Amino acid sequence: MRMSVQADAVTPTHPIPPSSSSLDGGTLKDTPANRALRPLTTPQEVFEARHLQKAAVYADSKTLLFHGEVRDVLRQLADAGVEVDCIVTSPPFYGQRDYGVERQIGLESDPRDFIAALLETFELCSPILRSTGSLWVNLGDTYWSGKGAHKSNEIKQSARRFGARPQDYPGDGKWARPKQLLLIPHRFAIAMQDAGWLVRNDNVWVKPNPIPDQVRDRCSMSHEYVFHFTKERWYYFDRSPVGRKMPSGRVLPPLDTWVVPPSKGNGSHRASFSEELVRLPILSTTPPDGIVLDPFNGSGTSTVLARKSGFRGIGIDLNLDYCEQAAKAISSLANDLTGDED
Repeated sequence: MRMSVQADAVTPTHPIPPSSSSLDGGTLKDTPANRALRPLTTPQEVFEARHLQKAAVYADSKTLLFHGEVRDVLRQLADAGVEVDCIVTSPPFYGQRDYGVERQIGLESDPRDFIAALLETFELCSPILRSTGSLWVNLGDTYWSGKGAHKSNEIKQSARRFGARPQDYPGDGKWARPKQLLLIPHRFAIAMQDAGWLVRNDNVWVKPNPIPDQVRDRCSMSHEYVFHFTKERWYYFDRSPVGRKMPSGRVLPPLDTWVVPPSKGNGSHRASFSEELVRLPILSTTPPDGIVLDPFNGSGTSTVLARKSGFRGIGIDLNLDYCEQAAKAISSLANDLTGDED
């Protein structure tokens, strides 16, 4: 599905520096921090390169959607010279879903192998993430059960209980032992630190009405993490559209605890992003005319919000059905935006 639409209108704006000390005679001082507030962006001719448009399942002047194994597509984007400004994504959680496709991440027999697969994926993201860019990763945790395949008819748990999952096997008696919370999110974040990424925040996503855990001897889980990583000390960040506005007019940074209801699902995707969850990452770390990438795009929440916000977007997914859902949503939105311009 390929179509051409008019580019969405974008009014360039720039973040306000945090204090007057960043200014000299009304202009920004020439410092590394201030230069990061004026990043270059990928030229449109690179974004619309013929071979990328042909490889995409959906392509127009603002959005590219790719069907394929994420690591293969990331290499293709790097070879094409694409650089993105904001990567926001939610990779498959360990042992939580079977998406029914080969080479999927999330069903490795050992949780260490799962973390290694994520590290390989984000290492391939590094060459295409601009030095002033940000990487945001939503990741939840997993309990090791060792109880074997699920036998209950509990409807609310059916999506997560698809037979014998990795955590249903006996385990190694160390990480993988019955009733063990694997602490995968922070093990992943520490591994990313060791690989050279800067961890800026371990934002906590609080779910006000989570699906209740069917347990009797621990608290019910109601949170996930959204880690904010950067490659460099100085990077693009604009607090003005997402910060806390004070009566004085001053804008403070957003809090690192986000109370956001979970998505109810888009089409056949049962674990889709909530649009409110990706709003803060996209609006705060994507410069005007910047590019948002979601390497695990699913039904397309990130690329849709990027489009709504006037940014360019790239989505990758291994499941063709999800790619088609995302393409349908983008096509409908593009038509609406074009109609608004008439």
